[in-house]
Amino acid sequence: MLDDKKRFGGESPQYPYEEEGIITSGPNRHITGELDVFGNEENHQIKYKTLSWQLVAVLMIAEIVSNGMLSLPSSGGVVGLVPNVILIVFLGIFGTFTAYLLVQFKLNHPEVHNMGDAGYILFGVIGREVLSAGTVIFAVFATGGQLLAGQIALSFLFDSRLCLMLYTGIFTIPTLIFSFPRTLDRLSWLSVPSVISILVAGLVGMVGAGLNPLSPRTTSLFLQPTFVNAFVSITNPVFAYAGHFMFFILISEMRNPKDAMKAAYTLQIFATSCYTVFAIVTHWYLGDGVLSPSFSSLPPVWAKAAYGIAIPNFLIAGSLYAHTAAKLIFLRLFRNSIHLHSHTLLGWGTWTFLIVLMNAASFVLAVGVPIFSYLIGIAASLFASWYTYGIAGAFWLHDSYYLTGERIRAWKRRKLMFVLSVLTFAAGGFICVAGTYVIITLIIDAYKSGSVPPPFQC
Repeated sequence: MLDDKKRFGGESPQYPYEEEGIITSGPNRHITGELDVFGNEENHQIKYKTLSWQLVAVLMIAEIVSNGMLSLPSSGGVVGLVPNVILIVFLGIFGTFTAYLLVQFKLNHPEVHNMGDAGYILFGVIGREVLSAGTVIFAVFATGGQLLAGQIALSFLFDSRLCLMLYTGIFTIPTLIFSFPRTLDRLSWLSVPSVISILVAGLVGMVGAGLNPLSPRTTSLFLQPTFVNAFVSITNPVFAYAGHFMFFILISEMRNPKDAMKAAYTLQIFATSCYTVFAIVTHWYLGDGVLSPSFSSLPPVWAKAAYGIAIPNFLIAGSLYAHTAAKLIFLRLFRNSIHLHSHTLLGWGTWTFLIVLMNAASFVLAVGVPIFSYLIGIAASLFASWYTYGIAGAFWLHDSYYLTGERIRAWKRRKLMFVLSVLTFAAGGFICVAGTYVIITLIIDAYKSGSVPPPFQC
């Protein structure tokens, strides 16, 4: 068992693990079955626990450092360059802290595969259903967001010769194919060119901005926007780091989960560095009027080059999100069954159905809901605010209370961690409430102004 003396302080913790694999880390919080999500895979046909921490880091980067980066310069155009950079760096550090809390929770509870399992430990059945549904919903919406990014890229490359809905459909097909592998090791190798593509695309975008600065332009260091405009801009960097909801799933397929923080540190350093440099350079040369995605503010040749290079990243990121949504449901149906580790007709039939369903739902939402981009913001406010930030505080409070056997005394002994965890939970709540309010306000204003297009429009 894990040694939590150093982590929580005090005497040896009273571990709640029973020999038969029943976990009771809180009052009446039970998960039955093998302690590890996938158990002993030595003689199984399908093996999940194959990832090294390096490949997990690549998967994390491919998932998070995607088109979220392209929205960051526009935030500077609303709040100013300096506040935008400060926020990006702060949230990167904050995201590293919450990643640490998530990883420690996973190591303490190896039976946890996704946020739904974690919600079961914290809040019982209701917690499991809410956090599971939130994960699937957010993953489907995130897949749709990547499909829209692909739509924009293809429309730039081909000068909008086809209906935008057709571009989305064309982009959906490879996204579905890449999300089909049952295990993440296949996707991890596809993520290598994905990471390279977004890095090179960002460099091309910055060079294009530097060689073709908008004129006339104004690049403000500080601005004083309204609360609604300011918070919309704040949500861009907040949700640019919104990938923590996949951490449990990724760590579950690691050969050595204890190395997970190496992957998390690599991700956060890479993401924070890229976000900061890209936001500064692009905003500086393109000014306060830079669009989101920022590549759209470049001259046509440079925009085509940047979007074309970024396409592999949009594809793999969308595939990862769709894979995540399908994997959660698949594990819920077949955990500890033969269909999880063997090539059975029911297993593969169910997996195929789930992958097609998630991608199809993402496509229909992306092209059929006129306010889909706003709905992505609402989903992010409702769920990513908790998955990336708020719930991490609850993880530490729970484990320090139950696993040490000291209850409230454990909180008193580590006052700083107690305060940080409470503030982390409160921050998640604030982002959730304020973000949802702001997005709903924007939807109302959009309908009042008549700027909402009809569904399934070319």
